[in-house]
Amino acid sequence: MIFNKVLIASDHAGYELKKSFIEYLKSIGTKYSDLGPESIERVDYPDFAQKLCEQLKEENPKTMGLLICGSGMGMAIQANRYKHIRAALCMIPESAKLAREHNDANILCLGSRFITSENSISIFNEFFKTNFEGGRHKDRLLKIK
Repeated sequence: MIFNKVLIASDHAGYELKKSFIEYLKSIGTKYSDLGPESIERVDYPDFAQKLCEQLKEENPKTMGLLICGSGMGMAIQANRYKHIRAALCMIPESAKLAREHNDANILCLGSRFITSENSISIFNEFFKTNFEGGRHKDRLLKIK
């Protein structure tokens, strides 16, 4: 696996999917940090995306982020405000693979209202195991910076 630790956060809409991911991460022996929330009480997704992005900056480069909200879009928009973040909203495993291979994404964003728990694990696994290709893709990322 390319990553060795996962920082995970959600809003209230993504809370149940976050809980199922934590159980999955435990079952495969992957280190993780749950950055909240602690219940399904209404919260604001930007607060949790910000918390994860700020912590990711201090982490080992082999740490990835996983952000979950209802659509995944709000988390992705907020996360991509940070220079050290490349957050990708993925709905199928193939998009997760390309987000890693071509974009060197370090945060996976998921929309809990649009994917099943089983599908989200397939997306996560593809993201988690895929390496960045570099080459022409690295040149393109330099243009973004």
